[in-house]
Amino acid sequence: MEIKFWGVRGSFPVWGKQFSRYGGHTCCASLLSSSGGRLIIDAGSGLKNLGEEMMKEPAVLAEPLYLFLTHFHLDHLLGLPFFAPLYSARAKIIFYSSRPAPQAREYLSRLMGPPFFPVSLAETPSQKEFRQIEPGQEVEVGDFRVSALALNHPQGSLAFRVEEDREGGGESSIVWATDTEHPADMQQDPLVGFAQKADLLIYDAMFTPEDYPRYQGWGHSTWLYGTKLAREAQVRKLILAHLNPDYEDRRIAEMEKRARGEFPSTRAARDSLVIKV
Repeated sequence: MEIKFWGVRGSFPVWGKQFSRYGGHTCCASLLSSSGGRLIIDAGSGLKNLGEEMMKEPAVLAEPLYLFLTHFHLDHLLGLPFFAPLYSARAKIIFYSSRPAPQAREYLSRLMGPPFFPVSLAETPSQKEFRQIEPGQEVEVGDFRVSALALNHPQGSLAFRVEEDREGGGESSIVWATDTEHPADMQQDPLVGFAQKADLLIYDAMFTPEDYPRYQGWGHSTWLYGTKLAREAQVRKLILAHLNPDYEDRRIAEMEKRARGEFPSTRAARDSLVIKV
């Protein structure tokens, strides 16, 4: 299984040479199974580039596209109106979220419709299906098994654990846990069990430990807590994601360096980064 990051920022996309190393798109990633199955997590502004790449491979649309949404905050939906497969009659997109299907459709219809967008979701020619995934539930989509965990974030958010069987036994596993605020006591953090022995943990590193006290209650975490969680959960690798749009490359590089001092198998996410597990 491999994951490719198409957007790694939180809150708002950014641009300029000071953001060129890690990129400026908001959260989006695609997962590819060993046999070619695909799954998408979040629809931030990076989804636009992913959609354009998909349209270069006509065979991609022969299978359903599974799009898992952690929650419905705007930074995780910005790319959806510009997702090229949405406008192809050959595409079938299956949306998974924590909300019941009618409510999820309603939320995305508000995003794409007057006065905010000239084309309504219903007018786009792709086939669309909406499914709910609740905390504690596991679903099978193609080659993947996906389970969900509720996170501490305003209006709620989900973490996803994506697993695929390895040839010869065992499984590869990726945990996506952005948009969460850590508890005061790690023993009270359900992510410890949820991420246990994952190959890859992608974790919310929106704030430095120094900045965090000013933003406590906003629903985000720090690179330092991420390293502690990675050790406690015995994960193989840690990726710092949902990067602060106010942090320039040099500041993120410093975060990355400090995090490696706590948990050596750490790196900061960046646009176009590919990791195989």
